[in-house]
Amino acid sequence: MTGLIQVLGVVFGVLLISVGVMESFFIRDQRLHRLFLVKPDDVETVRLWTFNLGFYNVIWGIGAIAGAIVLGGADAAAGEALLMFTCAAHVALGLILFLSERRLWGNAIAEAALPLVITVLLLV
Repeated sequence: MTGLIQVLGVVFGVLLISVGVMESFFIRDQRLHRLFLVKPDDVETVRLWTFNLGFYNVIWGIGAIAGAIVLGGADAAAGEALLMFTCAAHVALGLILFLSERRLWGNAIAEAALPLVITVLLLV
């Protein structure tokens, strides 16, 4: 089971890093405006916000990957704790995203579903 959790943790981390890169460096790409509910006229207004938010996601992603790697090592409890914290936080963040802007329900599911699965696997 640990191997599966590690793979899912790395996948989750890579997804977070990918979203972070999109938010930080590609927010001007009109193909992403619908994903982030950004109007073309508002891109410059939200650019600083998305730049910083993107780096938050990159750091969360690094945490998930680090937790998944450490989970398979000598200090598995530390890896489990790091991965559990990262995943539980994103389950909560997905819920907050949905409650704050219902139009982002798909984003909220994307943010919370995989970490919820990982959390459950870590608890059983």
